[in-house]
Amino acid sequence: MSYQIITDSCCDFPNEMYPRLNLTVVPLSVEFRGEVYDDRNDDSLKDMYDGLRSGEEAKTSAVNPDRWATAIESALSAGQDALVLAFSSGLSTTYQSAVIAVEELKEKYPDRKIYVSDTLSASMGQGLLVWYACQKRDAGMSLEEVYTWVEENKLHLCHWFTVDDLMYLRRGGRISAATALVGTMLQIKPVLHVDDEGHLISMAKARGRKASLDALARKAVELGANYDNSTMFISHGDCLEDAQYLAKQLKEKYGVKEVIISYVGAVIGSHSGPGTVALFFLGDHR
Repeated sequence: MSYQIITDSCCDFPNEMYPRLNLTVVPLSVEFRGEVYDDRNDDSLKDMYDGLRSGEEAKTSAVNPDRWATAIESALSAGQDALVLAFSSGLSTTYQSAVIAVEELKEKYPDRKIYVSDTLSASMGQGLLVWYACQKRDAGMSLEEVYTWVEENKLHLCHWFTVDDLMYLRRGGRISAATALVGTMLQIKPVLHVDDEGHLISMAKARGRKASLDALARKAVELGANYDNSTMFISHGDCLEDAQYLAKQLKEKYGVKEVIISYVGAVIGSHSGPGTVALFFLGDHR
């Protein structure tokens, strides 16, 4: 190929998807129990989620410009151009770091093309956008064509999710302590989405867990009717059965052919907490 697609670990792909899609991934960092390690998405995440449930906390760090530069330069030095698809600028400085790295590399490699996109997306929403970019690349689209497709479609990449425990949103400043307490007592489950600026926004409330999951499926049908959503993505915060329940509803009630399920990775999961279920699809608007 004449160009390489590069993304960061907040796309929350299972580790085996990167080589399958011929992707380069740049990891963010997590500090947990006094140890700093690269963001990960595998079965070892269960240990972190168990720690979060017991009150432990994790700290996260964005990708710095040097780390971006190393990954991008690997493609450039091999004679390839590069397309960088970065985690939402509304949630992290990771995109800004990519821009800094790209500006420096353009001076060093003036004959190479480098495009960088602020996906305004997170978790498997970013992942689904990256997945589509890889499909377009493999179908023969040029670097410029794929970049243009990403820019034209990223605000059609819908992120809808719910959480089982409001206290994690309270801890992150997303809702007030009083709202979290009352909502917990009444078994109110918020339905949220990521807006056009890449921020998390509360949109609705459901009474009970199953009702909130059903609301996600209905939202996909409501917003996604005009798009080919034969493939949808779901990410979960160590609650696989709930993710599988949602996938079953999508397949049996709404005819979705394929649902790819993955953990919410260590970086995003440390903020969203256990019990998060998120659904990603293309729609008329976010």
